[in-house]
Amino acid sequence: MKPLASIIFFSFSLIAVFSEPTPITTHSDQPQANQSFNPNQIQTQNAGGGNTCAYTVTIKTSCKSPSYTRDRISLSFGDAYGYQVYVPRLDDPSSRTFERCSTDTFHVNGPCTYQLCYLYLYRTGRDGWKPESVTVSTFNYPPATFYYNTFIPNGIWYGFDNCRSYLPSTTAAAAAI
Repeated sequence: MKPLASIIFFSFSLIAVFSEPTPITTHSDQPQANQSFNPNQIQTQNAGGGNTCAYTVTIKTSCKSPSYTRDRISLSFGDAYGYQVYVPRLDDPSSRTFERCSTDTFHVNGPCTYQLCYLYLYRTGRDGWKPESVTVSTFNYPPATFYYNTFIPNGIWYGFDNCRSYLPSTTAAAAAI
């Protein structure tokens, strides 16, 4: 019996020594308010060595949203290394974006990032708005989809931070847009 126990112990020891640890990720199923989030309005470095990357942002507005919104909608997304894309205003109030049950697509250029792990929306106005989901696509990585399906509060960054490491941009003082 002792040789069998030794073999089992030795096998588990080998597995423990040669296995790579699985990173622990923070994952929130529901969007959260982030009062300390401050988007980098000027990004001097990026994951592409100074290059600009193209992103496609697809936003599906819930059928339970108001029929339209004139609110100002801002967007910020990025990776676990602090590379970030910030869009101060996605919509044009006269363009009929973010109508109930609609899907709007935006083409955004910004600093190159690694795999996206956070996305925040910021709404300013009185109409209200309820996005169902936001998907960001770029050529380097699979699309990242963030499911909201809730009203965005007025005047605060609201969204998801699924990054597994420290993000310098999330520790700065909050700034009004």
